[in-house]
Amino acid sequence: MGLAALWLLAGVLAIRQAAAVLRLPPNERLTDLETWIGDEGVLHVRGSLYDGDSFTGTPFSGLVLKPLTRAAEQSLGVAWTFGTLLLVVVLGLVVARSLPGPVSRRTSLIAAPLAISLLVLSLPVRNTFTLGQTSIIPVLLVVLTVLPRTSGRQAGVLIGVAAALQPALLLFGVVLWLIGRRRAAALAGATFAVCTALAWAAMPHDSWTYWVHHIGGAGLGAPADSLANQSLHGLLLRIGFEGPVELALLAVLAVAVAVIGLRRAVHYAKDGQLLLAAAITGSVALAVSPTSWQHQQLWILLAMVGRVGRRGSDRLVWPVLVVLVMSLSRTALLPDIEVLGHIGYNAPLLAALAAACVVPFHSRTSPRWDDPEPTPLAEPARSRFAWVPLLRFLKRPLSRPNLMLELMLIRVGYFAYSWIRGHAPDERSVAEGHGDQVLTLEGWLHIDIEHWFNAIVADTAWLKDFMNWYYSTFHFLIPLSLLAWLYLRRPATYRWARTPLAFATMLALVGFWLYPLAPPRLMGLGYVDTAHGPQDLNNPDFGALTKLSNQYAAMPSLHVGWSLWCGVVIAIVAPYVWAKVLGILYPLLTTAVIVGTANHYVLDAIGGAAIVSAGFGLQYVLLGVGKRPREEAPPLSASMGAALERARGLVPGLVRQRSGQHDDAEPVDAEPADAGDEPPKGGRARVERHDQRV
Repeated sequence: MGLAALWLLAGVLAIRQAAAVLRLPPNERLTDLETWIGDEGVLHVRGSLYDGDSFTGTPFSGLVLKPLTRAAEQSLGVAWTFGTLLLVVVLGLVVARSLPGPVSRRTSLIAAPLAISLLVLSLPVRNTFTLGQTSIIPVLLVVLTVLPRTSGRQAGVLIGVAAALQPALLLFGVVLWLIGRRRAAALAGATFAVCTALAWAAMPHDSWTYWVHHIGGAGLGAPADSLANQSLHGLLLRIGFEGPVELALLAVLAVAVAVIGLRRAVHYAKDGQLLLAAAITGSVALAVSPTSWQHQQLWILLAMVGRVGRRGSDRLVWPVLVVLVMSLSRTALLPDIEVLGHIGYNAPLLAALAAACVVPFHSRTSPRWDDPEPTPLAEPARSRFAWVPLLRFLKRPLSRPNLMLELMLIRVGYFAYSWIRGHAPDERSVAEGHGDQVLTLEGWLHIDIEHWFNAIVADTAWLKDFMNWYYSTFHFLIPLSLLAWLYLRRPATYRWARTPLAFATMLALVGFWLYPLAPPRLMGLGYVDTAHGPQDLNNPDFGALTKLSNQYAAMPSLHVGWSLWCGVVIAIVAPYVWAKVLGILYPLLTTAVIVGTANHYVLDAIGGAAIVSAGFGLQYVLLGVGKRPREEAPPLSASMGAALERARGLVPGLVRQRSGQHDDAEPVDAEPADAGDEPPKGGRARVERHDQRV
């Protein structure tokens, strides 16, 4: 069933991607393909391919794809789109067959649908679909060479043709030479030369423009310093280097990356990890090329096949990082902060450099290849109730999770939360109608205190300033600080506490989507927005405020939900009574603040408490984990254990010395005791107390 679900997911993603392209208007889809087959396409004009700088491929690319022009025109891009989809599927199947062995049966079964799904979700493939590019073809040609049954002659021809389409891929011929397959390397070079010469004979002017005037395509297409160019050349231009200084620095960096990366590729190729070696070589090609556009960056995704990490829990860090970099936008990866923004802008290049030169992938001969340090796991919990559908195949880890992986998941989770909240239905009439419903229900329950309490806060300067500061500060500060403390000091409790928090946040998103609610400050009933000031209700955007978040996501209140989660956790784990009291008061104070500042109703606070309770309940229903887990003491090292044993061996002598006796002295006024007699109670007590101190 799991395998069928994975194949179904791969099919749905592939069909969705094709449908997303074909749903676009004809003038917006396959925009790069239009430069080939449109009325003004480069394959129709009689002049140079490079007159408009819109065509960035090699002259050989223009030569071999001309026969496809009429078919692509007649099908309006449908055949082109499904042809590209077929290439992606074939690439996924080849990648699944090329994993370094030995591969378990489970891995061999799930590898193909998982590879196809990740390829379809990746930015390079999505960009290729949308623009109508052909960059998957050279990647597929090279990856075919790592299949076990590919001969040296076939590998040389395939790499030569791929290099004729993308010249930087000649580096694969260098790798063939360095691993001893020199005939295949020579054949790759000869094939590249023949293809290039054929294009030169057919299109001499274009070949001169590409190879001489633009030096291998440099300067074609978008400006080299644009963010789309993820190469060392583009990075140096964006930093501010230019002219001879930039070229000299580029030469040094390119040579260093090529030497280090190709040596690593040769090492892993000889180790039997041919797919990883191909990914490293492709990453080197991306870094040293004059231009590396998004549709050419598929090599970075293939680098996730390398195994990294000493512990079993560390194995997911590198694959997850690569998938996130190659699947999400810059704003999803990192917060919009100036320092982090530069990292986000250049994330693909940094990932390529890491794969090529930095990441210490395991060799197949390493003892950690198939035997990482295991993660201690708790046995599946048993519920007292037979109706609880526990997921017994999930075993709860007891060790501290990997910090990098946790930070990545928290960041992506928060981005998804912000995106869903921002795109929830926000029609004003519906939200205000729900606000009237909430006020009516609160009046019937006699808890409609919002207007009265908001007036008190608005008329009391110090109270208003305190609540405004509290509302904008504590919502993120306290939960993040508590999570950090639990991670450092209570790792098992951290895992126990974060799960209901995640469940509660997801349930809140469902509430935002199904029940858009206008808060009191946007109802136009005389409430005072103490935090943001007056809002123009006649303006659909309510000024610049709605650029931050959806203003109609009031039910339930996550301010109260998260603060209640903090209060429960603090009350459970805090060692002092005063800390437990503060934990209990925190959600109560938060409730007063959200009502006093006119940002929520009392029922919103009740909704926030309900989703947190449901979060803890879901954890118990699915995992059977209700109580806080017991923190296990870290195991003693061998040296500490031996020292403790030696110390315990000294205890009897120390006790005798304290009582005036020595090891070589006979006891005074003492009769010999039988072997089965008990030692004196006082002596035993002293020994036990001293042993405990040791």
